[in-house]
Amino acid sequence: MMGERTVAQEALFYSFNVERHVPAGHLLRSIDRFVDLSGIREHLRPYYSKTGRPSIDPELMIRMLLIGYCMGIRSERRLCNEVHLNLAYRWFCRLGLEGDVPDHSTFSKNRHGRFRDSDLLRTLFETTVKRCILEGLVGGEGFAVDASLIAADANRQRGVRNALLSPHVRGRT
Repeated sequence: MMGERTVAQEALFYSFNVERHVPAGHLLRSIDRFVDLSGIREHLRPYYSKTGRPSIDPELMIRMLLIGYCMGIRSERRLCNEVHLNLAYRWFCRLGLEGDVPDHSTFSKNRHGRFRDSDLLRTLFETTVKRCILEGLVGGEGFAVDASLIAADANRQRGVRNALLSPHVRGRT
């Protein structure tokens, strides 16, 4: 027998736990174990005014930046929209269902202003690498750099023929 959805009066209260809706194997759960943002407020204190309205929590903005980097979200406007919609992103940012996501312009001003002026992102990167070394995730014995130039002829009408190729490769095209 086919069931029919019955429309009843909506519940007055809902019990919803964002934690339960983020899969155990989600990338952000793995990252969250290594993110320690306990010292950023103190690090940024000299860059905030002592008067005026309360600012957006810098930990929230750093967590949003991490989501953008890890998930390949380059646009701040899109990042704010994604954090607003995605439960895993909300969980990682500690927003819950009711938390407000900052406007993209506020986000941008902080990233280009006080985060850059305070050298916060470098400090966070170095702290994270140290933590990964302590946890055995990074060895630090060596590294590799690839600085190859590769010719990309994406538009045959306007492309520059053989501009980036070395002389011994030009003859093969």
